[in-house]
Amino acid sequence: MRILVVGAGAVGGYFGGRMALAGQDVTFLVREARAKELAANGLVIKSPRGEAKLAIVKTVLSSDIDAPYDLVLLSCKAYDLASAMDSFAPAVGPATAILPLLNGMRHLDVLGERFGAASVLGGVCLIAATLDASRAVVQMTDMHAIVFGELDGAQRARTAAIAAALSAGGFDVDLTDAIVQQMWEKWVFLATLAASTCLFRASVGTILSAPGGEAAMRALFEECGGIAATHGHPMRAPFAERSRAMLFAPGSSLTASMLRDIENGSRTEGDHVLGDMLARRKAPAMNTNDGRPSLLELAYTHVKAYEARHGR
Repeated sequence: MRILVVGAGAVGGYFGGRMALAGQDVTFLVREARAKELAANGLVIKSPRGEAKLAIVKTVLSSDIDAPYDLVLLSCKAYDLASAMDSFAPAVGPATAILPLLNGMRHLDVLGERFGAASVLGGVCLIAATLDASRAVVQMTDMHAIVFGELDGAQRARTAAIAAALSAGGFDVDLTDAIVQQMWEKWVFLATLAASTCLFRASVGTILSAPGGEAAMRALFEECGGIAATHGHPMRAPFAERSRAMLFAPGSSLTASMLRDIENGSRTEGDHVLGDMLARRKAPAMNTNDGRPSLLELAYTHVKAYEARHGR
């Protein structure tokens, strides 16, 4: 299986690097500057599971793609999706499967409109990783998993082949017939975490220690979960239990990457994680019949105000 990993950042570099180290045919679609870095230094992965280095990294520039790939693994930021699609379009043929590992749901529609819905799989990645100053991939916890499947829940030969290729990388792989449900559940968790930690500019533990903090986070969790339920994807009990354990853990240092983006003066996925969640709301938010904005609306306004200031 010929695999094209779009980008060699923290997520693409980790999962693509693990597969390449295991002997899979992996090529990284990168810009010229990143290609030079990888040619000079290789791809280094620093992990609780041990350091690894891919000395010879196969890279390609968009202009040099001359044949379709079997799998395109897409892990860009949601706001970079349009430019990413332009870059990997030459790699998509009639039999190519596109596996996006983006947050939210809107990217499924965008990819389907561009390449055809049948080409697009659903996917969720579970990892905490970043690039350090030396441009090495740093895995911050030992969690590393990809959950994926056909959007219609069917089991097909291509997904079984993709699961085998992914599993060779040594990380956890779950081929599921309920990927849309799991994508909604991750979105509910992420939107709650991003809304609360960005709105209060603090970690979970710090928010919980503040007056009214726990009540605010519970309201956000219920609001986001309610939106998912109106789309036919209510939170399942095991997911809700796991999420509450993470969101309401006293003393937790957990924050959303969106807060780290704000603290670093970077662009955020506010439109894709919070704004699109609000856009899918089918009923008035709870306890807002007096015209006041909901907490999710306040959090989104907060992030958009940051972006407006940052843009100036």
